[in-house]
Amino acid sequence: MPFLAGAAVLAAIAWAYLLAGHGGYWRTDQRLPRAHRDPAEWPSVVAVVPARNEAAVLPVTLPTLLSQDYPGQFSVVLVDDGSTDGTAGTAAALSDGTGRALRIAAAGDPPAGWAGKVHAMAEGLRAAGECDYVLFTDADISYAPGTLTMLVRGAVADNRVIVSQMALLRADCGWERFIVPAFTYFFAQLYPFRRVNRPGSRTAAAAGGCMLVRREALTSAGGLARIRGARIDDVALGGLLKRPPSRARCWLGFTTQVRSRRPYPRLADLWDMIARSAYTQLRYSPALLAGTLGGLLWLYAVPPATAICGLAVAAAETSVAAGTGLAAAWCAAAGLAGWLLMAVSYLPVLRLYRLPPWRAPILPVIALLYAAMTADSARRHYAGRGGEWKGRTVPARSGQRRANQP
Repeated sequence: MPFLAGAAVLAAIAWAYLLAGHGGYWRTDQRLPRAHRDPAEWPSVVAVVPARNEAAVLPVTLPTLLSQDYPGQFSVVLVDDGSTDGTAGTAAALSDGTGRALRIAAAGDPPAGWAGKVHAMAEGLRAAGECDYVLFTDADISYAPGTLTMLVRGAVADNRVIVSQMALLRADCGWERFIVPAFTYFFAQLYPFRRVNRPGSRTAAAAGGCMLVRREALTSAGGLARIRGARIDDVALGGLLKRPPSRARCWLGFTTQVRSRRPYPRLADLWDMIARSAYTQLRYSPALLAGTLGGLLWLYAVPPATAICGLAVAAAETSVAAGTGLAAAWCAAAGLAGWLLMAVSYLPVLRLYRLPPWRAPILPVIALLYAAMTADSARRHYAGRGGEWKGRTVPARSGQRRANQP
């Protein structure tokens, strides 16, 4: 019992630090800054949309991009990344009558050492021709009217070379509501948005569904070839642009104007989505895997477990030694404190997804599921199935180390 009490106290201290000193990761107040005036001349923008077997979702998303009423020159390039479901034909049909230029490029097979999506992004960039900004976006992303104008206005006014918004993921069914908000929460915990947005900070990241990038800055940084093997392309791109010597000004924030429309109706769908890249994020390191799993268990499982254990022992206290009773009280108090702080940290993300606050105390259960998905990601890697996506399996060690250290 004294050991459990000590672990609970340390976990509560850790949660106090996370709320007070970890870049305010749990808050959702990093929103696109409002510019007080428009640019003297609106820069040209080309949206690049890598798409692999996305015919089902494009009718919901592509029209929202094509219909953006942007004051400057704007066009869209859709990169057909080896689709077999008629993605290119669906995109062409959707663009008819919109008055918006849509070019369709074929990605072809990625060369050795290139991740499929990064190669498709590079092909889209090549097809874009000359432009001032590139909007890298995903085929499942929809945009509210005026979103592109606000993105460009914010990038120009604040002199940011990349402006990225974390798309609001779909949370319509039971499993989505249970697991999806935590995905946003854990991502922000790993890459606190305030630190990403601080020019002198080393923390760098972006959200791949919506990344507006100044093309000149990307070229100066060496282009997409510098992150060619990255399977987590958004984090790699943010790191490339923010790395010395450029230390470019980057911005990452929350929004409800950019939404993912990809459904994940089953636990298996969400499991695959997370397990596909979790071990990549850990750079295929068994040591980092062990540390991550241990950290998740300590931070998220210890507080509720010790709270319940301490309360149970205290409730049964009749002939138990006084020392054991004191340890049980410490277990209960520290465990409840850590659990409460954890739940409080989850409330802003739940509000972002318009979900009730009673879901906050079950975050430990969700964290244990994420730990299992991370462990399964490592298992898939060693089984030769790392990064499998729509029939394509990327060689497991092809690129996260290269992406982070070009």
